[in-house]
Amino acid sequence: MTPEENLASLGIELPDVATPLGSYLNASRSGKLLYISGGLPITVDEKYLGKVPTECSVKDANKAARLAVMTRLAVIKSELGSLNQVARIISVSGFVNATPEFTDHPQVVNGASDFLVEIFGEIGKHSRTAVGCSSLPLGVAVEVSLVIEVKP
Repeated sequence: MTPEENLASLGIELPDVATPLGSYLNASRSGKLLYISGGLPITVDEKYLGKVPTECSVKDANKAARLAVMTRLAVIKSELGSLNQVARIISVSGFVNATPEFTDHPQVVNGASDFLVEIFGEIGKHSRTAVGCSSLPLGVAVEVSLVIEVKP
């Protein structure tokens, strides 16, 4: 199945694309690569805030990473017209708003990685960075950015 068909089969509708909060673009293309700015786990219907694991559980932070990727997929679809134009997911960078002693960043960012593989299959497998931060914009629990290759 195509990425669009996978989303439909899961009953997932992508959220509206948010306007950037600063002097940057949601996406920037260079040749076959599309760089997707960091996305936050905030939509009209849900949001995930706080430090992991004290204010936001690891389980909820994992869901936050998944939601952040959904907002990034909406950007990709807006830029390319269809997720079916993605040749492959190249890289994911996940930032976790974590307490100093927290060390399970990979468990949180797995929410993003697992979702990308669920939607894109083999072409969804990617390199990844998962790091902790002392704070993130708007107090969110997670921020995720992507680099993708676009089909010719």
